[in-house]
Amino acid sequence: MAEIRLTRVEQGQTKIRNVPIAVTPEGFWCCPSPVVFQKTLKTQNPLNKPKPSSSPPHKATVQRKQNPMTERKTPFTPSRSALISDGQRPLNLETTDAPALSASVAPERAPKPKLETLPRKVAIEFGEPGTSDMKVILLGKQGFCVKLSVHKNVLMECSSFFAVKLSEQQQSGLSYLEVDDCEDIEIYVETVGLMYCKEMKQRLIKQSVSRVLRILKVAEQLGFNSCIHSCLDYLEAVPWVGEEEEEKVVSSVLRLQGEGIGVSPVLKRVSSEASKPQKDTLCQIIELVLKSNDERSRREMKSVVLKLLRENNGLPNYAGSADICNETIYSSCRSCFDSLLSLFKQATEPEFAVNPMDIKEPVTKQIALESDNLSWLLEILADRQAADEFAVIWASQQELATLHGKLPIVSRYHISCITARLFVGIGRGELLPSKDTRQLLLQTWLQPLINDYSWLQHGCRSFDRKVVEEGIGRTILTLPLEDQQSILLSWLGSFLKAGDNCPNLQRAFEVWWRRTFVRPYVEPQGDSFQSSDN
Repeated sequence: MAEIRLTRVEQGQTKIRNVPIAVTPEGFWCCPSPVVFQKTLKTQNPLNKPKPSSSPPHKATVQRKQNPMTERKTPFTPSRSALISDGQRPLNLETTDAPALSASVAPERAPKPKLETLPRKVAIEFGEPGTSDMKVILLGKQGFCVKLSVHKNVLMECSSFFAVKLSEQQQSGLSYLEVDDCEDIEIYVETVGLMYCKEMKQRLIKQSVSRVLRILKVAEQLGFNSCIHSCLDYLEAVPWVGEEEEEKVVSSVLRLQGEGIGVSPVLKRVSSEASKPQKDTLCQIIELVLKSNDERSRREMKSVVLKLLRENNGLPNYAGSADICNETIYSSCRSCFDSLLSLFKQATEPEFAVNPMDIKEPVTKQIALESDNLSWLLEILADRQAADEFAVIWASQQELATLHGKLPIVSRYHISCITARLFVGIGRGELLPSKDTRQLLLQTWLQPLINDYSWLQHGCRSFDRKVVEEGIGRTILTLPLEDQQSILLSWLGSFLKAGDNCPNLQRAFEVWWRRTFVRPYVEPQGDSFQSSDN
């Protein structure tokens, strides 16, 4: 819409002022504008106090002169410049229930008007003054009414709704058109104003997304197709801030999809037509993270991907992709297992020990990297309640466990973090491997974990001693009583030698003791057990 400016000559100088296209008794109102109509009813004071005037202007004066306000300062400056279409002029005011323009020119100390004395009707004229050939009356909430002076040819050309209604009007002989129950009367007026606008894109460019969605809704009701397409072009180009705004945009656009309106440019932002499987995309993401060489960025992206996968776990529509995701993760796990075993073999070769540090250091760093990758993948699987197979694979790594004891502790302790996380998961019930798997896991990896325990406490920042010890103890107590006894007696020998450098499993030891000597749940056979029970 073009901007209209009026000039006045004062002491040989020309002064430019913006003139809004609608006037209310509260002052000036810019239409279209973000100011809601209901403020006319709710606001008791004008937004800006007008300057006192010796004599208020009359309606007749307003209609005869180009702008009576050029003789004094504008009492109200809109928050935005008034934008109207080419040929549009300042609109006339017709109000009832209150004197015309009385609030805009009242003295500063005048008493505040009461709510019931405020006007409830506003008249707005579009196009060239005096050329309108019909009236449209909008009835909103709380008795608010807006009378629009419009042009039939404009409305019929732009709106299928008005085209039908005006055809019916000609048959009925009515001289006006009344629209009841306007939910958003302000946006309704703005949308009608856009019918007089040659460049709607420029008019929408500074609007908020929420306001354009309101315009889109009214344009849909009016069958204003050019406005709908302009709104869609705006929504396709403007950023959407936050998930809530994104959901509002998508739901509004999807509503139009069933009406045959092309909305795919907007929806392409949230949906893809590519046939590339999710498995390939997820595999690519995981592979990029696992092979990253920058420690900080890899750590940050591992946290981000883990968080996003956790969010997806709670979505019902994601259940169909669960198997694909788990399969991809286990494929990466096997690759890490193979790489880790190869590195251990390389690091335990006799000639490796005599190699210079610049050759040994990359192997040591790669062992730490692969161990960290496996810990991350295990965390994902545990969150997805799919880590049972991981426990089976890790428990069967006897060759890796054998090589573990041949490496310096500084190079090997990282893989004990994987063992510790498995024990914690079993102790918390996050994974439920079979009895044979739990037993094999303890037989294969508990002693290597004990051997690395001192380094785990001092060299691993995420290591929580109390949590790990509770997980190990609970895992042991899930086994048959004879296996509990065998493992705990072996632990006792290590604990009595190493002290704090060994996991403290006293709580598990006490539970095993009571199960064995104090209150056996199954009546033991033999008099010796009965006597010890007493």
